[in-house]
Amino acid sequence: MSEAASEDKKSSGLRRSLIWLYEGVGKWPLRFRWAMLAFDVVTISYFLVSPFIPREGYHYWLDYVIGAVIALDLAARFYIAPKKKRFFTRFMNIADLIVVISMLAPLVSQNYGFLRIIRALRVARAFSILDETNPLSKYLRFHRVLIERAVNLVVFLFIMSALVYADQVNKSPDMKNYLDAFYFTVTSLTTTGYGDIELVGWTGRVLPIVIMLLGVTLFLRLLKALVTPTEKAEVECTKCGLMRHDRDAVHCKHCGTVVYIENEGFDP
Repeated sequence: MSEAASEDKKSSGLRRSLIWLYEGVGKWPLRFRWAMLAFDVVTISYFLVSPFIPREGYHYWLDYVIGAVIALDLAARFYIAPKKKRFFTRFMNIADLIVVISMLAPLVSQNYGFLRIIRALRVARAFSILDETNPLSKYLRFHRVLIERAVNLVVFLFIMSALVYADQVNKSPDMKNYLDAFYFTVTSLTTTGYGDIELVGWTGRVLPIVIMLLGVTLFLRLLKALVTPTEKAEVECTKCGLMRHDRDAVHCKHCGTVVYIENEGFDP
């Protein structure tokens, strides 16, 4: 066997192994995806806490380790992607690339540290790795809309805090740290506006407007999911493949096939 053929065989074997881990079924692929989900949760928690850690107590080596793991995961998913040209057209892949850059270049991007929280959107991974018969899976799927909207609101708060801090830290005398930026973002979102922190410049006017308009919209969507739990249920029709149905539906509105939708017994 030629050296080139041997390399092709090894490459093919590696690709099959990665596809098995990321997309396959069985004990080890499930364990691998659970481990990746646990890694996501731990790193997201770290991203939430790290901006509040004093710089003298900050460990940059941990950034490099986390960044390397995320980079390897991103490279593996790119390697097994069937359409590589479209890989970076997906938001989550772009988000991971941004996170990798921010982790491997902390001195350059430390003002934008909160942007790493966009990786919290990857908690949606939980819906795809859990066994259908798992009680936790049923609970997460039933409350999927509520969980996703809560995550979107949290991510929005931290991203806007990052932008406020990065823009105002050297402009406004009231903006001393990330906590000030987060405090200002929350008070703006709730339209409380205590006035003890003031932003300067034209961006100091635009950012609060964005926070109030988009933030209130996200908050109202979350509130709607809390008080009106009548969102569509995601159950695939066995005949036409329609995914979203009314929670009290017994037939698919598209083709009339009987659908079986689990519920928790609330009145529609």
